Amino acid sequence: MSSLRWIDKTQPQTLMMATMVLYINAAFGLLYSQELVRLGGVPVGALLIAGQVVAGLGIANERKWGYWLGVAMTAVFLLYLVSHFSFASLINTMFYGALLALLLHPQSRGYRRVWFH
Repeated sequence: MSSLRWIDKTQPQTLMMATMVLYINAAFGLLYSQELVRLGGVPVGALLIAGQVVAGLGIANERKWGYWLGVAMTAVFLLYLVSHFSFASLINTMFYGALLALLLHPQSRGYRRVWFH
């Protein structure tokens, strides 16, 4: 019986960091939930926060759906931030761009292709 992992330290550094950044972004989303109200209402904001946590858990437990959910969630956030760009959202945009780069890095994709199921 396998146990649920929050972070898998045996994964490449890129995936491990992406997992931690997904959790950190979800925590900041909870702290600054008024930003998510403008994103589409409270239920949509809660789903986006929960989606990041679930994606992090999926990646830590080597699930393909977790990886693709993480890529999709990051791309949606990044597209939103770019389309509604302001100087105040510059750091957020940089964070999500770095997260997408971590997830799509060749080392992350190669590990996902071989080990994720």
